[in-house]
Amino acid sequence: MNGSFQLDRQRVLVVGLARTGIATALFCASRGARVTASEENPREKVTEAAARLEDAGVKLELGGHQPETFLAQDLIVPSPGVPYGMAHLAAARARGIPVWSEIELAGRFLKGKLLAVTGSNGKTTTTSLIGHILESAGLPTLVGGNIGTPLISRVETSSELTVTVAEISSFQLENIAGFRPDVAVLLNLTPDHLDRHASMEEYAAAKGRLFENQRPEDAAILNADDPESRRYLPGREERFAFSRMHPVDAGAYLRGDQIVFRRAGAETVLLSRADIGLRGDHNVENVLAASAAAFLAGAAPGAIAEGVRSFAGVEHRLEFIARIRDVSFYNDSKATNVDATLKALDAFPGGLLVILGGKDKGSDYSHLAEPLRRRARLALLIGAAAPKIAAQLSGVIELADAGTLDNAVQIAFARSRPGDTVLLAPACASFDQFENYEHRGRVFKQAVRSLEIEHATP
Repeated sequence: MNGSFQLDRQRVLVVGLARTGIATALFCASRGARVTASEENPREKVTEAAARLEDAGVKLELGGHQPETFLAQDLIVPSPGVPYGMAHLAAARARGIPVWSEIELAGRFLKGKLLAVTGSNGKTTTTSLIGHILESAGLPTLVGGNIGTPLISRVETSSELTVTVAEISSFQLENIAGFRPDVAVLLNLTPDHLDRHASMEEYAAAKGRLFENQRPEDAAILNADDPESRRYLPGREERFAFSRMHPVDAGAYLRGDQIVFRRAGAETVLLSRADIGLRGDHNVENVLAASAAAFLAGAAPGAIAEGVRSFAGVEHRLEFIARIRDVSFYNDSKATNVDATLKALDAFPGGLLVILGGKDKGSDYSHLAEPLRRRARLALLIGAAAPKIAAQLSGVIELADAGTLDNAVQIAFARSRPGDTVLLAPACASFDQFENYEHRGRVFKQAVRSLEIEHATP
């Protein structure tokens, strides 16, 4: 990466004090910047963060954003949750003040190779799998970004030998300037976050920015089976694809029961489909993408096969929880949009009782109608989006207004039959009733565990 940017004595404003904002403010302060952190919430809601930042010499502006603060900076770094079009940020841009996302700043200090993954669905699984494969191959590996550990927090442990694997969101890509991955992966593009992005086109364009600063020698990998993704395939030599459906000229594809990588006419068998332990065709696509990226990053085929075989999956992504009286429970709380829920439904042959709902993101739930009709007997609705989902799925499948997740688990078990599966795949964000999708998943798992204890055989 660049390594040439200097923070010493620069006036830096960090906007938002969630996990990324705190990490960014501390990083900048450690590099000699004069840091101000601006946060809408009052001190009593960010007490712990405020104390840490003040100890590091960060000036705090709590309980609201002051417009004059934004205009007195050399650099502004908004947290991913801060809208791109925020009036104070727009005024700063008009004044010529750089507004960068945290990944832009991190990219200027990271050492070694950067491998970045984005897409509407599958980012966390694919990012985690790539990291696992590279570790299996014995390569010094760091994992961060939108996956939980901010990319800026990986800077100090990076080296010239490191491969950093980063999950990247559309929110993070909105404010890049020179961010450049050595290997960039776009998994798919389906409608998401339309409560923040003005249109599907705007959302897709943000995702497509992942490639805009790549050099000719950098690698770009896209899903050849996804028409939207193909629009963003860069027109240069080092471009690769992955496909579950057909051979590709360059990249990874499924040939019978083998995953094969093709480059310059030569083919290398990376692994067998039997090595994949994850459920669903969508996870075959994730493995194709991860295998291609890991191979380009230097992992040998044997290490790729071993990494895929030993990968146990990621929490909250089609995670098996328990089997109670021959009823299985799966947690896919990360299914925060309609397409992710469609993929979850497709991973099961039938006998489903599906928990849907949460905070609506401008989604069209009617796309769930036919898969639910084929595979599910009951949809249990929770959260703020329940009335909209009910209106769009009326007459398609039996609906139960459960209200809360705990109630949904109880009702689903009471209505289940031996051999059924209760699936949490909400198609919505979690912020109406939960802190995040992880919190929602933990509540679901606790409800299932309580049910398991209640119905344990003496």
